[in-house]
Amino acid sequence: MYNPLKRLTDVTGAILGLFSVSPIIPFIALAIKLESPGPILVKLERISSGKTIKIFKFRSMINGAEKMKSSLLHLNERNDGPFFKIKHDPRLTKTGKFIRKFRLDEFPQLWNVLRGELSLVGPRPHEPEEIANYPEKYTHLVSAKAGVTGLSQVSGASKLKFLEELALDQHYLQNQSLLLDVKILAKTIGILFFDPTAV
Repeated sequence: MYNPLKRLTDVTGAILGLFSVSPIIPFIALAIKLESPGPILVKLERISSGKTIKIFKFRSMINGAEKMKSSLLHLNERNDGPFFKIKHDPRLTKTGKFIRKFRLDEFPQLWNVLRGELSLVGPRPHEPEEIANYPEKYTHLVSAKAGVTGLSQVSGASKLKFLEELALDQHYLQNQSLLLDVKILAKTIGILFFDPTAV
């Protein structure tokens, strides 16, 4: 019963989310194009349901930013696992900083939800090279459908240590229910409106 209800919640929530953000999409697109050359949307490799998928995001960095990653590894502020994070990433555009602050860059992922590639709530979608570094006790997380938001995302996200994040994703999978999904979605909405930097 849970899975059909979860899928119904996913589709309904994704449609409502896309509808709610649709009035500002032209302004986001225009700001991205005016500031720097390149596509409005980017497709990033992530793992969900044991497969590599392309998730959609509004472009928040200069075009070709991924190719610059290797030259910026010495600036990586994460030393507890395979994650890559620079607080003041030089690849970010001004528009990118704004849409990331309010998580607007992630709204195109709702299209991935409609396609059945992501769920509204689930484990955080990680890059293939990050998943290659999962400890054995957490490798089963790879087979789960990843989520646009999730327990780890509303519990500190990038502030969490690598193993803390994986432990939260595991806890979610072991205790998932429609009620838990609703609580996580409500907390996500609360963070977006009242503390956008917390996600």
